[in-house]
Amino acid sequence: MNEANKKVQNNMEDFLEEEDFGKLLDAYDKSKEEAIFEGKIVAIKNDEVYVDIGKKSEGLLALEEIQDDKGNLTFNVGDSIKVATMGSRGGRVVVSHKKALRKEKVVKFIKSYNEENENIFDVKVISKNKGGLVAVDSDDVEFFIPKSQYSFKDSSNPVGKNFKVKIIKVDKEEQSIIASRKRVLEDERKKRKEIINEILDKNELIEGLVKKITTYGMFVDVGGIDGLVHYSEISYKGPVNPSSLYKEGDKVPVKIISYDKDKKHLSLSIKAALPDPWSEIKDSLEVGDTIKVVVSNIEPYGAFVDLGNDIEGFLHISEISWNKNIKNPKDYISKGEEIDVEVIEINPDERRLRVSLRNLLSKPFDEFSKMHKVGDMTQGIITSITAFGAFVKIDNVEGLLHNEDASWDRNDKCKELFKIGDEIKVKIIKIDEDNQKISLSTKELKNSPVQEYAKTHKIGDVVKGVIRDIKDFGVFVELSENVDALIHKEDINPTMLESLKIGDEIEAAIAFIDEKKNRIRLSVKNLLRLKEREVLNEINNDDKMTLGDIIKEQLS
Repeated sequence: MNEANKKVQNNMEDFLEEEDFGKLLDAYDKSKEEAIFEGKIVAIKNDEVYVDIGKKSEGLLALEEIQDDKGNLTFNVGDSIKVATMGSRGGRVVVSHKKALRKEKVVKFIKSYNEENENIFDVKVISKNKGGLVAVDSDDVEFFIPKSQYSFKDSSNPVGKNFKVKIIKVDKEEQSIIASRKRVLEDERKKRKEIINEILDKNELIEGLVKKITTYGMFVDVGGIDGLVHYSEISYKGPVNPSSLYKEGDKVPVKIISYDKDKKHLSLSIKAALPDPWSEIKDSLEVGDTIKVVVSNIEPYGAFVDLGNDIEGFLHISEISWNKNIKNPKDYISKGEEIDVEVIEINPDERRLRVSLRNLLSKPFDEFSKMHKVGDMTQGIITSITAFGAFVKIDNVEGLLHNEDASWDRNDKCKELFKIGDEIKVKIIKIDEDNQKISLSTKELKNSPVQEYAKTHKIGDVVKGVIRDIKDFGVFVELSENVDALIHKEDINPTMLESLKIGDEIEAAIAFIDEKKNRIRLSVKNLLRLKEREVLNEINNDDKMTLGDIIKEQLS
């Protein structure tokens, strides 16, 4: 016991030795004047009962003392009844039947009382007076608790409260029992301190008893002292709902992690009393390992998986499937489901474990590459539309349909041609294995404008068009709707090239047609040669010059 507790104990003993118990009892119920009489009920008027107690005037007894719970009388006029004097009111003696019965029980208690036996009792306060509190135990034995022997908190509104008291004085002569609430509190504090010091010194595993479960943790009794196990100190998995693992009355292993002497708060931990599973897997688990786990919880952003040894891993939504548009993990996995996953990150120091389910699944791109090749035509569904094109889902992969591959009309855009959810037919025009990208086309499903144009035109034909654009390398000419041709600057006389402007009409000869790539090349120089031939042909007709002569002349 420390000096402070010794001082309190000594002061209390000194107080009790010097206390005038006669005055305390006198303040309690004037015991010296109190007596028990065998009286007789002579009248019952309103809420008062008149009892003949052999004095000049009848004693007054409250009517409720001779009524049962239903209001029926348990005594009637003419019946004998035991009463105890309580004082006086209006010149008449006030008596109590219940007080008399309690006094008899006090007398019986005192006769059998042994100071060597346990002298702590559970009592309920039934009244309060200037001197202190009147309380009774389960047998209706009356105790008096002097004002100096109960705490301020108790005195704020003590009537009706239950607590433990310790007998500090039994007065056989006055037939009264003096008890103290303070003594019990001091003993509890002393015991608590001894227990705390003992378990703090040992710092070892303790078996506790779950007393109460709350949303934030559990209160656990360790040797008569309650400590809090916060919900974050229950499992190495992290914060858990204590009611899902334990119930009141369960025995649990705990360790003390802290004690606040000022607030007298004892903090306990269950997980600190158990082997650290992170230490166990530190050298046995590596990135790339495949492990079997159980889905323990599913959230919108992913799922938590249980390794079965009080460790949980995190499966992010992006690691559940190769499908980039996954909306809800519950569409792919279920709580309680056993699955195989790959370890992609393990950090025992930070107690972090990340796993992947998709890494153990076949890559959709690889499956696609096995089943399709460039040039194949297939069906797909528009999943999203952007400024540069549309993404089309084919099987479990997405391909890009670029704007320029959607239509032969250079002004058409995917956002104008399609909407999300449309099922369309496409042609695979590129499979990029390295970057795992697929390029699609819808315009190649039908003839290009050049292909249609080539049905009525051929190389050597003289055509006219409008200049659409002029570049350093040549001139673009629009021959008809969506049919453009290029004249390289080498195929135009430099003096003529300098005078050309957008919107001008120009005449040239078709020099090249590429139907697959939708390209046409024109040549002004070829046109000039053709015109020269026409002139030569006319001369030939006059001079009988042959075509061979013309060619020889051009080659010379």
